[in-house]
Amino acid sequence: MVRTLSPTAPGSTMAAATIPAVRPPRTRAGSPVNRPAFDAFVAEVFEGLPRADQRRWAHVYTRGLLVTPGRKTVRRLAASVSDSATAAQALHQFVNASPWSWEPVRARLADWVVRRSRPRALVIGVAVLPKRGDRSCGVHRRFVPQGGRTVNCQVGIGAFLATDDVTAPVGWRLFLPGPWSEDRELRGRARVPEGAPGTRGPADAQVLDLVDGAGRNVTDPAADGLPVVADLAGFADTTALVGGLVARRRRFVVSVPGDLVVLPDRAGPGTSGSRAGSGPVRARDLLAAHLARPPLRPPTAAAVVTGGATGVVRLPGIPVPLRLIGGRGPDGSGGGRIWLTDLVDRPPREVWATAGLSTRAADTMELLADDFGLRAFEGRSYPGWHHHMTLVSAAFAYGALGSTAPPAAPARSPHGPRAGRPPRGARSTAGPARGPAGPARGSAGSSPEASSRAPSAPTRSATAPSRILPTPTRTECS
Repeated sequence: MVRTLSPTAPGSTMAAATIPAVRPPRTRAGSPVNRPAFDAFVAEVFEGLPRADQRRWAHVYTRGLLVTPGRKTVRRLAASVSDSATAAQALHQFVNASPWSWEPVRARLADWVVRRSRPRALVIGVAVLPKRGDRSCGVHRRFVPQGGRTVNCQVGIGAFLATDDVTAPVGWRLFLPGPWSEDRELRGRARVPEGAPGTRGPADAQVLDLVDGAGRNVTDPAADGLPVVADLAGFADTTALVGGLVARRRRFVVSVPGDLVVLPDRAGPGTSGSRAGSGPVRARDLLAAHLARPPLRPPTAAAVVTGGATGVVRLPGIPVPLRLIGGRGPDGSGGGRIWLTDLVDRPPREVWATAGLSTRAADTMELLADDFGLRAFEGRSYPGWHHHMTLVSAAFAYGALGSTAPPAAPARSPHGPRAGRPPRGARSTAGPARGPAGPARGSAGSSPEASSRAPSAPTRSATAPSRILPTPTRTECS
């Protein structure tokens, strides 16, 4: 889902959304923390950092994101968790200039999240981050339909491991459109590595690169075959995205525009026998015809919105059977998003529930912005942006899952296909609050000492409306 947020300060009142959702746990300063558990988490996730000082400052930065109330500037993070007079400078250096690779950290983070949560899907979400000026890496002007205006922004594409309760970010790409893909001077100024994956091409290509990266990073067998859920209409070419997922043999639930032309594979309501299997029809019209069928049971005023599904459809050039899924209200009518999926072997209600996980990624991005410093970073350099996003993701994951015990591995059924796997033959073989900001005084050589308090995690009950992430008023990290 493309998350665009209106210029609303954190904590302000927002209207209720039309689609209820279980919000990810929210971190709040002033709650007790299991210090040994946090230390073990940081030691595991950041184990691959080559130098001891990098691992130490990763610990300080991550803990600062958890315990610092309000804006997460580097100076405030340092003051919250260290008595060193040079901590702020060291943190700035660690994020912006220290040469460490973020992908191994994300791989360890993804495995940790899988062990703690047993995710149901890999959800792709997009965050629009308004910026001032033209110095931030990837900054460009973009019309945001959800906000109804054009903004100067960065666009981050995130991969989230989603359960019914928690959706944790485990991978990111920074969208680099137009000159940022080709202009050597711009790329050199932002330190974009030549040949770095996901730094060139259209949005759908960068989304597919992110899916590939998440697939490499998530090595736990419990996450094998997770379907990809993506609501990127208006941002990526959904037909190209579907084709790329099919070529990768990744199962998926992808939102599509209503005017997408599909080919019904067999007769259904609103399609005559002569049209079935041959004549093209718009997705909106085909789904509406199916949803127009009288419900099997009389609806009640308290009826819960469920999904309706068409029969099998096909897309030109896509060698697998597909199905359209859409919402059905209490009166049986359609409306809202339309989803295209290759999960034709799964019940429509299950597929509809899987599609609903897309709202979790949008909710998580709100929390990352409000509580974890997502917007408190200017992101002038490509490595700095990725370092910051990795540290924010780690802080969120621990805040959401650090106090939970790993779930027991589910028993495998001796019959039927594994979850997330196509049945045989289903696929073609084709392709505490602090004072004023500022570092606490202390010995310049002293080690950073973390605060003894960190957040707990209440949940929000509903998705906030679409809004554009507010532009930071001041940043100390660039």
